[in-house]
Formats: sequence, structure tokens, C-alpha cells
Amino acid sequence: MQMSSQPYRNVADFSPISTDVIIIGGGVTGAGTARDCALRGLNCVLLERRDIATGATGRNHGLLHSGARYAVNDRESARECIEENLILKRIARHCIDDTKGLFITLPEDDLNYQKTFIEACTASGIEAVAIEPDLAKHMEPSVNSNLVGAVVVPDGSVDPFRLTTSNMIDAREQGAKIFTYCEVTGLIREGGRIIGVNVYDHKNNVKRLFFAPVVVNASGIWGQGIAEYADLKIRMFPAKGALLVMGHRINQMVINRCRKPADADILVPGDTICVIGTTSSRISYDQIDNMEVTPEEVDILFREGEKLAPSLRHTRVLRAYAGVRPLVASDDDPSGRNVSRGIVLLDHAKRDGLDGFITITGGKLMTYRLMAEWATDLVCSKLNHHQKCTTAERTLPGSSESREETGKKITSLPNTIRHSAVYRHGSRTTRLLENSRLDHSLVCECEAVTAGEVRYAVDELDINNLVDLRRRTRVGMGTCQAEL
Repeated sequence: MQMSSQPYRNVADFSPISTDVIIIGGGVTGAGTARDCALRGLNCVLLERRDIATGATGRNHGLLHSGARYAVNDRESARECIEENLILKRIARHCIDDTKGLFITLPEDDLNYQKTFIEACTASGIEAVAIEPDLAKHMEPSVNSNLVGAVVVPDGSVDPFRLTTSNMIDAREQGAKIFTYCEVTGLIREGGRIIGVNVYDHKNNVKRLFFAPVVVNASGIWGQGIAEYADLKIRMFPAKGALLVMGHRINQMVINRCRKPADADILVPGDTICVIGTTSSRISYDQIDNMEVTPEEVDILFREGEKLAPSLRHTRVLRAYAGVRPLVASDDDPSGRNVSRGIVLLDHAKRDGLDGFITITGGKLMTYRLMAEWATDLVCSKLNHHQKCTTAERTLPGSSESREETGKKITSLPNTIRHSAVYRHGSRTTRLLENSRLDHSLVCECEAVTAGEVRYAVDELDINNLVDLRRRTRVGMGTCQAEL
């Protein structure tokens, strides 16, 4: 089988590396920025202290926002979401389940809010259609049968691990170098500019140096700590959100409460499971690496979640997890009373008099591509490199054709295995299969993962341990939780 270029494999040479751009952070924003830079012809290096998508990217609902949730209170974010929603459905279709979404009104909610909600959605360019409760129950049998109102919006679900991996693959195939388990421990300063970074390579237990005329801080909530290496202040306000992964897929559509955003008011289906969330509580910055879900948060998630879909109460919980939203205080209000939930792009040359350093933070999973475009535009401006962004038109690896088209090309696998493989890898599924019987054998029955898929992940997707493999393939993420 013809393999793509291999990811960077650590060998004996740990000499300093020079490049055009260094990107700190292996979440979806960092991956998107590496892809955009590489597509524009820049040499770039991405550094991630752990595996890809281990921060906020891998700790959210996986909701493909239509923007409807923000329409009433944040029109700008709503417009950004619906625009990026439509782009992702074109360029990342193998990462997306276009389920549509329901915003339901329950007897305890204000039905008049539905009108305000629809008007705000319309003004933001989001299609929002009110339907009768009986039709909503027919479209989504799991929904609370006591609902008194319902609105259909273009929500869906997106797999953040698959999305990040696809961006990394494209970046790497365009020449970017991806270094996981390489932690930035300092910024190298020369006069009034940043010229590189100090790195500790956890794979090989060595210190390393990387140099570039531009360093992009795309490390989300951890960006505050990166900026402090240069004595800069970015005031982050960490907001913890707890979520539960349920044992099977209760709902086929995303279910939201049609009210002002509150705890546990979104139930998102994805793959073989569904996720209920989220809570919201402020935590201190020194706790961002110590996220634990409390019994009280589980109680809230169950109590409010069963109002969306009553069967939730009797469904097994596979996992509980929590993420941290990267909320940023405005520079003229360090108290945090005016915390931004939008995209924050900081040119530290203009803001702090320190050239060669950029921070991109805030935003949402839905707007990662736009964030990457903004950051790369600024990088190109600093390097006097004139090349247009193409990420809104160019499909990600795996999305060059529909799942149906790919499925027709694969006849050697049973239907269930074929469906699962195509669902996860899209048009690249053909790369998973050799002619040997071993490639067709099942490794994980719950998620229908084959030995061929495991081999492909190890060969091409930069796997370092079993947890990395789990993120790339979903092996062990199903009902048995890898115990059978």
C-alpha cells in the first residue's frame, strides 16, 4: 500500500531547527493554523506538550453550532458560527453528522422567548423554523413529550479528534512538521522580539531549540502561561464545563432548551453515544490541569438533562469529563467583568512592543478555521508573504467525496465494519485495507475497529501509545470501555 509521508520520528539528531513559523498548541486552532500556513507555502513547526486535541478541543460537546444558541445575546458570534457551519459541512463532511437540531420549550419555560429566538436567528442569517410539538416528537422520539414549542435549526455534531487529525494530516502533507510530546518551556528573546522557543522533548528526555521569525501562541487557556515567558499579561478567566458521555445514542437530533443558556441544556448525539452538558463554573488558573467532575455536577447534568430526553435518567454513563473555556478579559478591564467569548487575536508588537509573537485565543471549536485564517493573515503580513487563504474551499483529507461514494468502492468488508470505517475516515478508508485477512479482523467490536485501521493509525497518524490510538480510531470508546 502506498503510504503518505511519515510524521516526524524522533531520532538521534536533536540539533536546533529553524523555520518560518512556530505554532504552540496542538488543538484544532493550532492544527488549523499549521494547515493554513503550510497551504500558503510557509515552512512551519507545530509543538504540542501532549498528544493532539488533549486540551479544550477534546473536552467539549462536539456540537456543530448553527449559531442559534448565541443569536439572542451575541449576534457577531452567531454569524461567525453559521458561516463556519456551512463551510465545515463542505470541507469536513467526514467529520460531521448533519443531524439538525431542535430548540424545545417546556411548560416551565417562557414560550414568548421562542419568538425572540427566531427573530434573532433570522437576523443572524440562521434558518430557524417553528414546528408543532407533535411533529417534533415524530422527528425526535426521545424528546420530552411535554414540550409546548419547538424550533428546527441547522445544528449537527462534529468529531473534534477527527477534525484535528485531518487538519494535521493536511498540514503535514504540505510540509509542516508536527512535534507531539514537546513542551514549550520558554520563549527566546533577542532585544525587542521573540526569535524562538525552548522545548523539552518528553519522548526522548532532551532539551531542544526551535527558531523562527514568528511564533504563534495557539495554546488556548494555557496561552496565559506561554505569554508569561515573555513577561506579557493575557488575563484568562477559566470557566470549567462538566459533561457526561452516555452509553448509547439516545437521540438522533441535537436537543437544546429554547431559553437563555444555562446548565445541562444541550444533548448532542455523536457516533454511537451522546453527550449531555454542560455546567459552567469559574475556577482559578492554577487548577486548569486538574479537572475533575464533582457529584454535584453529575446531579445537575442528570436533573436537567432528563428534561430534554427523559430516558437519559435510565441510561448508563460511560465517562464524565470536564473542559476549560478560554475566556479572555479585555485589556481595559482586567477585573473580568467584560469577558470576551469571541475570537481574540493579539499582535504583541502593537500591544506590547514585542515583535515576532502573536496570540490567537478565545473563540469556539466551530470557529477554529476562521481563527486560523486570522492568525495566518497576520503571520503573512509580518513575513511580507502574499498568499491567499484557501481553507474555506479546500476539502480536508477524507472529505474529497461523500461517504456513500466511498462505500461503493469497498466491497471486501461486512456492512457494519465498512460503515464504521467510512464514517471515521471518509474517502481515505481505502488506505486502511490490505489484502490480508488480518486487516479485516475486528479489534474492537463495540466501535467496529479493524486491525487494518489500527495499522493505518500507527503508520500514518503519529501514534505514541494506546491513548493516542483511542483518539484516532475510537478503539475502546464504546459500551465495553475496552474491557472485553
